[in-house]
Amino acid sequence: MKIDKLKYAVLFLLLILSACSQNSKPIQYKNLKEEVEAIKDDGGYYKVGNPYKVLGQYYTPKEDYNYSEVGIASWYGDDFHNKRTANGETYNMRAITAAHRTLPLPSIVKVTNLENGRTIIARVNDRGPYVKNRIIDVSQKGAELLGYRNKGTAKVKVEILAKESKAIKEAMLSKDNKAKSYNAPINYQLAQDLFPVASASKGALTVANAVKPDIKPDVETKNSDNKPVEKGAFFVQVGAFSDYSKAKQVAESMKRFGRVFIHEAYLSKNGIYRVRLGAYQSRSEAMQILDRVLDYGHSDVSIVKG
Repeated sequence: MKIDKLKYAVLFLLLILSACSQNSKPIQYKNLKEEVEAIKDDGGYYKVGNPYKVLGQYYTPKEDYNYSEVGIASWYGDDFHNKRTANGETYNMRAITAAHRTLPLPSIVKVTNLENGRTIIARVNDRGPYVKNRIIDVSQKGAELLGYRNKGTAKVKVEILAKESKAIKEAMLSKDNKAKSYNAPINYQLAQDLFPVASASKGALTVANAVKPDIKPDVETKNSDNKPVEKGAFFVQVGAFSDYSKAKQVAESMKRFGRVFIHEAYLSKNGIYRVRLGAYQSRSEAMQILDRVLDYGHSDVSIVKG
């Protein structure tokens, strides 16, 4: 009897692992029409957007089919899984998508990790990031393919793919979900060494040498600026209030970002109620959450160390 129970337990575990493995695969479409139909069925729409201001900085969304920029990429995952993106789609951390501050939604970009040579194609369907020097926020699956999920950030080159971006715009705005000049599938899982990293002694690296295993989180010691990673208990503070009912209201709205609590402090006779998210093991992890909170329009945000 015990052996039978063990067999069933093993079988059940294998089924779970199989399901997880299948769910981890990025979504692929047969053609552009099928992709656009899926986007629209999910509530997505084509959007450029009006100029807006975040943390004192103005941003002007526009159709820029010559866009190319080098900077820092971050990523976002399960805290935002199944939440709505800026153009109405449902965020799927296992799809290869990205957030950008000004490009049209959706548009198609090529993202190259300049630290290891990996490249992906991603569909931009969200806004952000707003942390200094960051130019794109990719999905968890995108960060895995680019090789920096465990590291948190990486120096990248982001280039818009004009033909594909114009085609998806045309298809999104058409009644039949088609583009006249393009209907092939967009290969989001492109991961190859298109821009080899230069070696100081032997020139460009090969693909085999350029792509290295991810660093495990428990041995992470440096960030993209080659500085020691600051670890400890970090919190994202989203406001301090003298009115508890106001703090409670803000805390309720923050539940979408993960664990939230109200920290009460007495700086004088009256209490101050601080709404905080966390705790997080490193400042970089807290920065990812802060970045997403900013994306939702909350400006009074800071990181505090416990």
